[in-house]
Amino acid sequence: MKRTIAIASDHAALDLKAEIKNHLEAQGFSVTDYGTYTKDSCNYPDYAEKVCNAITEGKQDLGILVCGTGIGMSMAANKCKGIRAACCTDTFSARFTRLHNDANVLCMGARVIGAGLACDIADIFINTDFEGGRHQTRVDMVMALENKR
Repeated sequence: MKRTIAIASDHAALDLKAEIKNHLEAQGFSVTDYGTYTKDSCNYPDYAEKVCNAITEGKQDLGILVCGTGIGMSMAANKCKGIRAACCTDTFSARFTRLHNDANVLCMGARVIGAGLACDIADIFINTDFEGGRHQTRVDMVMALENKR
């Protein structure tokens, strides 16, 4: 079954977002673009929140967020309850954040990696399933941190 993908970027990553979206749609994925749609300066947390809400509300399976470095989007996304976002710059990290951490949001930086690598990372992230088992206990522990204050 093909997963549904939510995608968004800030102004710094608009072009990379378009390339990733086109790449995934060409493979038959349903990709919903949550913005931004122009190169006008904008605030990345607004777009991280839109994608994360779509995931936690069950409207989308996984998310991809792109900004200048991927770090800001990752920080914003991880503030949203139920989200496990990972900033990845290589395919190994993308594979293992799904296998071991059950990450549901991939963050990347348009000023850090090019379109070819970004598309490879997205492919691996989307097509890798969580292993579960001993990793489920750790994911549960990470998610429990949200409720500690």
